[in-house]
Amino acid sequence: MKLTALVDNTRLDNRADLAVERGLSLHVNTMGRQVLFDAGSSKTFCDNAALLNVYIQDIDAAVISHRHHDHCNGVSHFLERNSKALVHFRECEETDYCFKAFGFKTNVGIDKNLLLNAKERFNFVNKTTEIFPNIFIITKISSKYKQPKGNQYLFTNSGMGCKPDTFDHELLMVIKESDGLIVFTGCAHSGVLNMVETAVALFPDTRIKAVVGGFHLVGLPLFNSIGGSKKDIEAIGQTLLSYPIDKLYTGHCTGMKAYGLLKGVLGDRLEYLPTGRSVVI
Repeated sequence: MKLTALVDNTRLDNRADLAVERGLSLHVNTMGRQVLFDAGSSKTFCDNAALLNVYIQDIDAAVISHRHHDHCNGVSHFLERNSKALVHFRECEETDYCFKAFGFKTNVGIDKNLLLNAKERFNFVNKTTEIFPNIFIITKISSKYKQPKGNQYLFTNSGMGCKPDTFDHELLMVIKESDGLIVFTGCAHSGVLNMVETAVALFPDTRIKAVVGGFHLVGLPLFNSIGGSKKDIEAIGQTLLSYPIDKLYTGHCTGMKAYGLLKGVLGDRLEYLPTGRSVVI
């Protein structure tokens, strides 16, 4: 597999030509298929793709990890440039998504107009689905471990008042190659440990070559605080060490402070994946 970060919060130091945004979009090239995992919040990922020799029109499928704008609002630009690929979302209740903290409130949800257009291009998934041979979307995520503490600021509102987001709109993508699994987390609002546990349960005794995506260990993004304590973050790292994982590639909502704490536990197993970086897994 060749994996390229089309957009992330940061970029490679030597690629000033690439734009960044608070969002995530990854290009996956594996087993003769090209998959877009998340689409950022704008057309930035498309602009960067052109500079990274990734051709949006050739992508075979898009998979959207959850319905926060920084992962899905770029879909409208994807549809303009790609005439064939289905865009896969998790099926869920129609609602609004918001961030609330210290009296501040802002919408963080999907642009609902996006879902009203090109309906024939959308596929809403409510169970484990193999979209191509050995490329799986998983909707039932383990609850063995606690969700990230940064979730405390995230809410839904379907007209009955704000309620804590349960993340019933979040999915997990797992790709099974001949020599192991690659697990894609998006933001891992359900918890990176729960996502890893889900993959292990579905594919027992299978090596995990990599876990890729954000881990949502940031608390308040504006202040780059950590979600929870130093001890909490380090404990997550220790538990990750107990799973058969070769590498973890992260960025976006993990947060730089939490990344540093995880790096102290995971060492060379953990790497940052900024905009413009490609890795072969």
